[in-house]
Amino acid sequence: MKIFLSGAKEKKYRRRGVLCGILAAWVLLAGGCTFLSQEKIKLRDLDFTVLSEEKIPEQLSAIIEEKKESAFQITYTDNANLYICIGYGKQETGGYSIAVDELYLTDTNICVSTTLLGPEASEKSNKTPSHPYIVIKTEFLEQTVTFE
Repeated sequence: MKIFLSGAKEKKYRRRGVLCGILAAWVLLAGGCTFLSQEKIKLRDLDFTVLSEEKIPEQLSAIIEEKKESAFQITYTDNANLYICIGYGKQETGGYSIAVDELYLTDTNICVSTTLLGPEASEKSNKTPSHPYIVIKTEFLEQTVTFE
């Protein structure tokens, strides 16, 4: 079904269409600028230490023991240090390691990124299941930790 409009009405609707298009473009641009302003801007890298099992505080070690069967991401503090813990759950074999890709501060967050590295070919013959996790110790800051 076609609708035919007289010349005056057609111009009126065309103007409305143009105005709606301009308004929609403005809303998209304004939303895009807001999105860009919320982008994470790195203020500085954080110094950290990866802790061996013996150096992990007892309470934190108990929490990790409870959670290690599944993947987990937790933080723990003793009010002097911040401990960032990332576990990858049960793996079929041993020989896994975890790399810290990034640990940095933004104005609102502490951002951390890690990667699970698979076992070497020679270590794949070890069929003993493992529960790889990492405990990162850094300075105590009140920002929320964001796991990437």
